[in-house]
Order: sequence, then structure tokens, then C-alpha cells
Amino acid sequence: MGKALDGVRVLDMTHVQSGPSATQILAWMGADVVKVEATSGDITRRQLRDRPDVDSLYFTMLNSNKRSITLNTKKPRGKEIFLDLVRRSDVLVENFAPGALDRMGFTWEALSEANPRLVYASIKGFGPGAYADFKAYEVIAQAMGGSMSTTGFEEGPPLATGAQIGDSGTGMHTVAGILAALFQRTHTGRGQRVQVAMQDAVLNLCRVKLRDQQRLVHGPLAEYPNDDFGDEVPRSGNASGGGQPGWAVRTAPGGPNDYVYVIVQPAGWEPITRLIDRPELAEDPEWSTPEARLDKLDKMFSLIEEWTVQIPKWDVLAALNAHNIPCGPIMSTREIIDDPTLRANGVITTVDHPERGPYSTVSSPIRLSDSPVDVVRSPLLGEHNADVYRGELGLSDEDLAELASNGVI
Repeated sequence: MGKALDGVRVLDMTHVQSGPSATQILAWMGADVVKVEATSGDITRRQLRDRPDVDSLYFTMLNSNKRSITLNTKKPRGKEIFLDLVRRSDVLVENFAPGALDRMGFTWEALSEANPRLVYASIKGFGPGAYADFKAYEVIAQAMGGSMSTTGFEEGPPLATGAQIGDSGTGMHTVAGILAALFQRTHTGRGQRVQVAMQDAVLNLCRVKLRDQQRLVHGPLAEYPNDDFGDEVPRSGNASGGGQPGWAVRTAPGGPNDYVYVIVQPAGWEPITRLIDRPELAEDPEWSTPEARLDKLDKMFSLIEEWTVQIPKWDVLAALNAHNIPCGPIMSTREIIDDPTLRANGVITTVDHPERGPYSTVSSPIRLSDSPVDVVRSPLLGEHNADVYRGELGLSDEDLAELASNGVI
């Protein structure tokens, strides 16, 4: 059975996380992703190493199913080879600092002239304007995209989320743009430029907070647990922020992740009152309706927590699910990596690496019925130089030796 993107060649000039997360999705979907690295390699091969002298988990978990070649695009012969690769590719993805490729002579106009069918995707920290030249990192994107100001508790500082919404979140947006451009190319025959900014991607993921910012004009946000409202959306702890109230309640034995997140729908209130041994609250007019409970959500979840704190979280989960009450345990990273369901579904998978041995990684979150994903290990630095340069560009062994001696590959 073929893959969804069989026949699509992606030239991957990305590094660190935002770009590699995008090209890895394309590789999982079947594209031939050729990672073009400097002779020193992607910096994440060496960052956050848990073992000396082997590629880090940071690199291996973002670069599976790709091929690796080395190329010094600052040298004249390197530039020529790069343009040869561009002419043979469908997609080019890069996340260098603003203007870096332009200064090498690889402007959109030059690349489009070399290959009019090329889809050229760029990831930057920010769009045009006042922030364009700012350096962007994951948490800076969260800070400037609306996430940090709305994450945390009312009296506490702004907080970053553990989800990499700035880097990998931007990568997922980039995948959508690339696939749309490839689809349009089937009608027009032309490639196009795809540009995604990290700040913009985070902001898109925070759109409900902009919804609430505009609702503030008409008064306090009743579904928030906050006592006071100013002229901007406050931090509201673990409140769901949606139409149904939710909160993380403690469970036994009281460890750092012994919590269950519970959402109280109108239909769930009566069974909850029975579970917490307060059945009279189901009929009490002070508690029986969502409107009546709205001004005492903190008290409501305190009552629920008086019950949950005595029971292990998985038992709480079972009791709530038996009554179709929306809930979920707070799962630690250890619980996730060992979870039998995630393992059985292939969401967490084990990959063998020739230098570091087996390691666990995350598989594709996107499942296609006719294009299953097989996670293949990340490539060693320059592992596919001969395959690409000799087998595809037609260079000889003598050519490769000369390029290596001149520092081109």
C-alpha cells in the first residue's frame, strides 16, 4: 500500500524544533524528506544529550523517517549543488533567521525561477512589521501570542505551557499550508510561498481568549472563577473557560500528579451529588441548576474534592465514567510513556537506533486509513550523501572525495 505523499520530495533546511516537527509529519505521510545539514549538523544533535557522542533525543524524536545529507551552501560549489537539489524537489522548508537564505542568494524569486513548481515554506518568529527581527523561542512565542498572560492562577505570575505550542504548534500550521499549496499546484502547475509566524500560530491557538476579551465589554465572565475583572482576560487557573465548568481536583495519595480533571455538565450534577454523598444538593434550589451553581464554583469543586481526595485517581476516573461524567486523570510523563493503551495504538512507540539503541518516541497523531505510519529512526549525519549526490545527482566517487576535501560536504 502506498503512502499519501509518495513521490513528493521535500528539501528540509530546518533545525531545532518548529521546522523539523513540520517536515517529520510530511515524512510520516510518505514524502521523501532530505534533511540538508551543515557539515557540523543540526545543533540539536548535540543539545540536551543524555549520552555522550550520540545524537540526542531532542534530535532523534524530531527527525525520524528522513534522510540526511551535509552541504555547505556558503561555498560556490555548495550553492550550485543546492540549486540542483531545488530543481528536483517539490517543497523546500526553512526556519533560519529572517533574511538568512536571501543573503545567500536564495530568495523566493531566485528559487521560483529555478523551479516554478516549488512550494517554499518559511517559519519565522514573527510576521512583517515591528517584531520582524525579534529573536523567537518557544516561550517568547507563547508570551507574545496570548498564551502566557492567560495561563496560571489569578494571583500568580504568567506561566508557560508544557505543550510546545510555539514550536511544534507552528510546525503543524506549516504542514497545513504546504499541503494546501501542493493541492493548489495540481490545478495551477505553479508552486507558491508559504509563510507561518510562531506568534501568529500561538495566537490562533488562543482565539478563545480573544473571544473572552471582547465579551468583557459587556461585564464579568460568569464562567470564570475570578472575583475581580479588569479590562483584560485574567488568569483563571484550571477553569475550563468554556460553557461547562471544570477543575482539577486532588486524589489519593496526594502526589504531584494525583489529580483528576472533572467537568460538571447539567446532566452530571445529580449523579455527582450521589457519588459525593450529598444527594440533597440535586434538589436544593441553591445548587440544582447550572445558574445557581455559577457563583459558587469554587465551593462546588471543593465538595467534589472532599470525595476524590480519599480515592486513587484511576478509581475516581472509573466512578465518574460509570455515570458518563466527563473527566480525565492528570497523566505524568512517566505514566504516558508506559501507558499500555498509547503503546497498543502506536502513539508511543519504540525505535532502535544504531548508536544509542532503543528509545521511545511519539508517532504521528494523524491517522490515514490507506497510509499507515511506520516510524523509522532518525538519520545519522550525512548518512545519505552517497545516495543523493552519487545516486541521484550523478556525481562520481572522485567528485564526492573532492567535495569532502574542500569542505563542501
